This record gives sequence, structure tokens and C-alpha cells, in this order.
Amino acid sequence: MRRILPVVGATLALLGALPPAQAAPPAQAAPPAQAAPRAQAIPPLPAGPGATVAQTGEVAAMAGGVAAVAGRREPDRGDDEGGTRTLRKALEEAAKAHIDAQARLDASKKRQAALVLRLKRAEADIAALTARVGVVAGEAYRRGRISGPMLLLAARDRLEFLERTTGLETIAVLDDARLRDLRTARAEARRARTAIDDEVREQARQVDIQARRRTDAERALAAAGGGGPGGFVDADSPAAEPAPRSAGGGWPDESCTVADPTTRGCVTPRTLHAMRQARSDGFRRFVSCYRPGGGGEHPRGRACDFAAASDGFEDVNARGGDREYGDRLAAYLVDNADSLGVLYVIWYRQIWMPGNGWRSYSGRGSPSATHTNHVHVSLY
Repeated sequence: MRRILPVVGATLALLGALPPAQAAPPAQAAPPAQAAPRAQAIPPLPAGPGATVAQTGEVAAMAGGVAAVAGRREPDRGDDEGGTRTLRKALEEAAKAHIDAQARLDASKKRQAALVLRLKRAEADIAALTARVGVVAGEAYRRGRISGPMLLLAARDRLEFLERTTGLETIAVLDDARLRDLRTARAEARRARTAIDDEVREQARQVDIQARRRTDAERALAAAGGGGPGGFVDADSPAAEPAPRSAGGGWPDESCTVADPTTRGCVTPRTLHAMRQARSDGFRRFVSCYRPGGGGEHPRGRACDFAAASDGFEDVNARGGDREYGDRLAAYLVDNADSLGVLYVIWYRQIWMPGNGWRSYSGRGSPSATHTNHVHVSLY
């Protein structure tokens, strides 16, 4: 105790000599993340009622909606695509599952076609070998089978004896080969039939998956107030050059790895291919793909917005020639969906998905949110 008291006293004296403690300064907030720059060479937004958002991309037109969504505690109320996070996720999962099932279905049909050819060849071999074996058996029945020892005893000299010995060995080898080939052909036919049955079951399973995913998408749209038939079609849509597929016929996973020519961001190779195909087929009005904020596929470089107006993204519903342009573009993307890897297309309060076709899409808000001033396409 005597040793502790001097130490405590010295400590207190030292503390008394220190300046009074100050409250810790508040932690500095992390600097806000800088959004990726928008489309290059963007002119300032014009002021006044009915001002045109020319050559700016949809980012500026939706900036207020994006900021509002970012500040909400309930992220499922809405997004800058006029839907909700839950709806978008449900539609994306349903579309992906349908496309994957279709790829597996197509691959199974190709394997089945190859197996049918194998079965036909095996059956032809069986028929030919059975005929050969039948000829030998028929001759033996009609004339009576002459045993090997009898043929050898009937030889007139040593040379004839050797010739007959060699002949008997050759006949034995040929008969054995025919029977072996026949057994092999029958086994191949059995394997082909079994494999064909397996492929038929696989195809039925994939068709069932597609049916269930169609129902999932319909329910998600109905819950959001959408659904019902609709659509945009164009029998004269140009045929786009197909995007590369994987060896199994599906779409390979891609990341945002290539420069987006419409912004300073990035897109996937498949998105870039789809945008270039659309432009080469005559749809050359302003387009914006990558967007750092908001939800959906834009931040992942897997979506593009095509302006309906010739001057860019206008904050009005497309009419006249602009509406016709959007109709033709939406139909073009749908007609080439299998070639380009399209997940869904949204235009003028309607959405197209593989397996479901066109359905009403109850986006609410500005023309950007209702997709009445631009065509949206999301890629796999």
C-alpha cells in the first residue's frame, strides 16, 4: 500500500498538469463517390417549359428520381426505370431462367437428332449382319453342315490338306467377326434408344421450367399493376448479326469490360454488339448505355436507352414520327432477341420478355419512367 500511494499521487499530479481534455472532433464524412461522367460533349440543359434534353442521355432527365430513390429507406417503392427493385429482380430472374432453359432445350434437341442418326446406322448394321448370318445358317440347314475333320480327311494330298485347313480357319474367323459385329450393333442400338429417352425427359423438364418462369413473370407484373397482352411488331425488321454464344449454345457470363462509346463508362461485349447492330440497321438516334446510379442493368453495362426523338431524350411522350421510330426499334430488338441475347425490352408502358411476349408495364412518373420517350433494352 505504501508503494502504491506515491505512484497514484504522481500520476494525479501529472494529469493535473495536462490541458483539459477536448471533445473528439467529429469524424469526417467520406467524400461522395464521383459518378462516372455522362455522355461526352453534353451541352448545358436549356431552361424553360418544354425544354429539350438534347444529346444528354437519360441520366439528366432522371436525376431527381435517382436522388429521391437513393434517399429513401424503402428501396422497393420505385426506381429510375419506373418499376421496383423486387419487380426488376423477378423479371430478370424469370427472363434469364427462360433463356437458359431454351438453350438447354435446343442443345438436347441437337443431341437427340444425333442419337437418332446413330440409332438408324446401328439398325442398318443389324439388318445387314443379320442377313449375312442368315445366309450362312440357311446354307448349313439346306446342305447340312460339313464338319472340319470330314473335309480334312477327304483331302487327296498334303497340299490340299493345308489349303483346306487354312480355309476352315478363315471361315471360322469370318463367322466370329460377323457375330461380334452383330452383338456390337445391337448394343449400340440399345444405348442410342436409352439416350434418346433421356433427352426426351430432359426436354420435358426444360419446357416445364419455362412454363413456371412464365407464370412467375406474369405474377410479378400483375402484383405491380401490369400484365395483359400488347405489343409492337414489324414484319420488315432487319436481321441482326448473332452475338457469340458458348460451346453449349448458351450465353457466356460477361462483365462491364469494354468502353461504352455513348458515355465514359463501360458495357459488356454483348451490349456493345447489340447497340452497334441496331445502329448499323438504321436506328441511329441518340443512345445512352452505362449509368453509374440507379438500379437495373445500366450500372452493370448490360442495358441501353434509345431516344425516340431525333434531338435526344425529350421530357415528353413520343408522338408522330418519334413514336413510329420507337415502335420500329422495339419490334427490331424483339425480333432479334435470340440473336442478341435480349432479356427484356420496355417501350411505351409495355414490356417484352421471352416466353411472355408483350405485356403492359405500369411505370409511373415522367416520360422517362414510363418509357414513353425512349426504348429500354436489357441484355443477358
